Amino acid sequence: MSRKAIPMSVVTRFAPSPTGHLHVGNLRTALFNFLIAKKAGGQFILRLDDTDPERSTQAFADAIQEDLEWLGLTWDRIERQSYRFDRYAAAADELRAKGRFYEAWETPTELDLKRKKQLNMGQPPVYDRAALKLSDEDKDKLRAERGQGVWRFKLDHERIEWTDGILGDLSIDAASVSDPVLIRADGQVLYTIASVVDDTDMGVTHVVRGSDHVTNTATQIQIMAALGHDHPAFAHHSLLTGPQGEALSKRLGTLALRDLREQGMEPMALLSHMARIGSSQPVELAGSIDELAEGFDLNHFGSAPTKFDVQDLWPLTARVLHETPFAEVRDEINAIGVPDDLAETFWNVARANISKRSEMAGWWSLFRDGATPLVDAEDREFVAQAFAMLPDAPYDGETWGTWTNAVKEATGRKGKALFMPLRKAVTGMERGPEMADVMRLLQVKPSL
Repeated sequence: MSRKAIPMSVVTRFAPSPTGHLHVGNLRTALFNFLIAKKAGGQFILRLDDTDPERSTQAFADAIQEDLEWLGLTWDRIERQSYRFDRYAAAADELRAKGRFYEAWETPTELDLKRKKQLNMGQPPVYDRAALKLSDEDKDKLRAERGQGVWRFKLDHERIEWTDGILGDLSIDAASVSDPVLIRADGQVLYTIASVVDDTDMGVTHVVRGSDHVTNTATQIQIMAALGHDHPAFAHHSLLTGPQGEALSKRLGTLALRDLREQGMEPMALLSHMARIGSSQPVELAGSIDELAEGFDLNHFGSAPTKFDVQDLWPLTARVLHETPFAEVRDEINAIGVPDDLAETFWNVARANISKRSEMAGWWSLFRDGATPLVDAEDREFVAQAFAMLPDAPYDGETWGTWTNAVKEATGRKGKALFMPLRKAVTGMERGPEMADVMRLLQVKPSL
């Protein structure tokens, strides 16, 4: 992806395997491709890489779609690679006809021995193309002994060059790379060729993915050329690490999108964070996906590993809630039992004091049933006297001022010595909403 303005005829794709749940690393790739298409008014394709029949499941395919819909990353169309085996077979036949596809029978043990020998001799551990030297008789014998072999793409040993949208000008010597296996011995089509065929057939113009795909991109560029196609613009974003720079891979199981959703993460908090970390732009909470897309630019991203700390998402989630209008949460507030006449007041109080939606229920429980008083020993007599002066509920916006003025006159207390013990006794906590609002929502008279 050259560092130029992206044209309007943009087609991007996100191609997860339905063999597990999406995690934050997957999201980064999905989001970048989505935002590029969104900003250019182009198309975003969800393409399920389900060529592995043993590991791919419909349950995971459904879960991927649910996660993307939760985030608002809607796709223009969905494709499934398991429906396209005829196209991959046709491409394989074309590569065979052009002398760019060959069958090989080495076992994993034999390949490992070859690599060790090459390393001991100071040579790069790449496949030695021994299968190209086999006679037809040798092939028939191996096929009879071992069954079908794997099919490898024969790379042209030349430099493969492209301008990457994030990493800049890249060059890889094809001689330093093994001829990639595109079809396994059991006939399973692998990602490398399936992706090539799909990207060309579907008119994909821009591919953004992790930097661990750089070598794979080089081989795909040659495969596309062998099939008579230009390649899309590529960009490779940095990989996520933990907050201390540690490998994130072992923790991805705890960073599944559905787990974050269940924990109460707000979609715009997650999207706003993921759209900016690793870039020169500060993380800012966006008001919408359109706003995110408008400010998105790959040129701001660098190659250094990107530190990710899930704890950074919670302040953003709290800010999302602080800015959420009542109309968007009315049904949730009704569901926890807040009366209609108090619902909007309740939200205006609660949203400034919660970090996730599930905490609303705790606040309504406090207002409905009262709190367990928090009273210091030296304040017990004072609080008991004050509570005796408080009329029964319901209360209104004037109750707190009227009550505390009366208590001040009766006890002589003022300032913090007056207000803090009463706050703690009524709410069971030292800080929180304005007490005038608390009293207006309180449904029972507090007692010791």
